[in-house]
Amino acid sequence: MTIDSLFEQLKHPNPNLRERAMRELADVRDENTISRLMGILDDEDVTYRRAAVKALGAIGPDAVPSLVESLLSSDNATIRGSCAKALAQVAANHPEVPFPSDGLQGLKTALNDPHPVVYIASVMALGEIGSPAFEILAEALRTTDNVAVAVAIVNALGSMGDIRGVEVLTALTNDESADSYVRESAVSALPRLDQVINYSKRVN
Repeated sequence: MTIDSLFEQLKHPNPNLRERAMRELADVRDENTISRLMGILDDEDVTYRRAAVKALGAIGPDAVPSLVESLLSSDNATIRGSCAKALAQVAANHPEVPFPSDGLQGLKTALNDPHPVVYIASVMALGEIGSPAFEILAEALRTTDNVAVAVAIVNALGSMGDIRGVEVLTALTNDESADSYVRESAVSALPRLDQVINYSKRVN
């Protein structure tokens, strides 16, 4: 299939055909593929937009510089949110590759984005990256005034399986000055983190 027909297939109603097109685009991409996919990130068609996000994730680290640039400079919150989601897809699709440091720094900056879609997606992306993003999340948890960001970070730490999260979450549950909703989230995240850590010990 030509690259043009693969792009057309990203709109296909059949999710299996869309998935195949994403993978093929990642394999046969040319020097314009990433910029063309970036151009779809504000498309009215949600299916097409999500397919572009996933295709960028399938391409992997090569897509990170373009994603970070738009994440930090676009004036369109839909595009910024899509970039954060695509960075999460890069981490999910390529766990064997160290996540690029410019991607980590971009997501760290985006935690202060004014738009909920963007900062929540950025927290989730950092959670998907896992241990390399731990310090960024722990620091943001200490410094943010945004309760929604704090709760999202607590949930990310609870799912990440990093043993350092136990100390951070335990301290939060005992912090009388912390927001009550954030504390409650930490209380429920701790047993989940415990399960994840124990599970990964058994698997490994």
